[in-house]
Amino acid sequence: MHLSGTPLHIPDGFLSPVVSIIGWAIALAIIVIALRQTRLQLGERQVPLMGVLAAFIFAAQAINFPIAAGTSGHLLGGALAAIVMGPWAATLIMTAVIAMQGLLFQDGGLLAMGWNILNMGVFTAFAGYAGYASLRRLIGEGPRSRLAAAFAGAWLSVMVGAIATAFELALSGTSPLRAALPAMAGVHALIGLGEGIITTGAVGLLEVTRPEVIRAGEEAPGRLGAAFTLGGLSLALVVAVLSPLASASPDGLEFVAERQGFLRSALEPPFKLLPDYTLPLVRNEVLTTILAVLLGTLVVFALAWLMGRGAVRREHARES
Repeated sequence: MHLSGTPLHIPDGFLSPVVSIIGWAIALAIIVIALRQTRLQLGERQVPLMGVLAAFIFAAQAINFPIAAGTSGHLLGGALAAIVMGPWAATLIMTAVIAMQGLLFQDGGLLAMGWNILNMGVFTAFAGYAGYASLRRLIGEGPRSRLAAAFAGAWLSVMVGAIATAFELALSGTSPLRAALPAMAGVHALIGLGEGIITTGAVGLLEVTRPEVIRAGEEAPGRLGAAFTLGGLSLALVVAVLSPLASASPDGLEFVAERQGFLRSALEPPFKLLPDYTLPLVRNEVLTTILAVLLGTLVVFALAWLMGRGAVRREHARES
């Protein structure tokens, strides 16, 4: 039974109902705060970048890379989004990605979605940004220090998300903390290296091609034209086309669940729209995966853009 394409996606059944409800309550409260903070911190010229980042992160998450011990992992993206946009906007970006993964593709449980948003969105965004900003203050402001800080922040973000997941499993009685914590931390320490490499590459590319964009988390960038938006979305779509290259090895959480014997606790989703990133009536395995990921990339791009645009316009309406 393959659970999901993302290392920290928790399916329903792994967490108790009480723990799941607490996760939803915390996630909703933070999303409300994130909407308000985004209204205060961002301008309308930055809204397209939210859509581009969300699309790229969604597409990149569809490509697993193999790591040691027959496990796979891939980009989570919270640190990357926070480095570029700041942690509050990154929270909305990651919420759009995770919500569409769960609702459209049944990737992660509906009851567990609150903790999935927290683990992969909120915690990774804030931990990644904190690690990035702290290291930059220590080692300086140059381009090389930015790349080193991006790598460290990205690795830290994966570790924080993995450790949080271990505590949630323990609180639910699914796996004792003494077993879940070292297992999750050990596997994701390796996955975090891949996260760091991809994040560093993305930050470095932006540093060379559009330095005003990479500084958006520190100061408002210049106006992002249609060419940049279309170029960024096109890059995300190219990444989506590569999704069939994903490793078939189990992701980090699935690997731990299988080793510790709670894999069978996972529940089937209550409905199936495009399960396992497939489209109905498309029989070719490679083609159906590509088309499903392309569709998801476009939907996530639109959702993140609309969330950002709605938040910014409400702030403008209040000021006028």
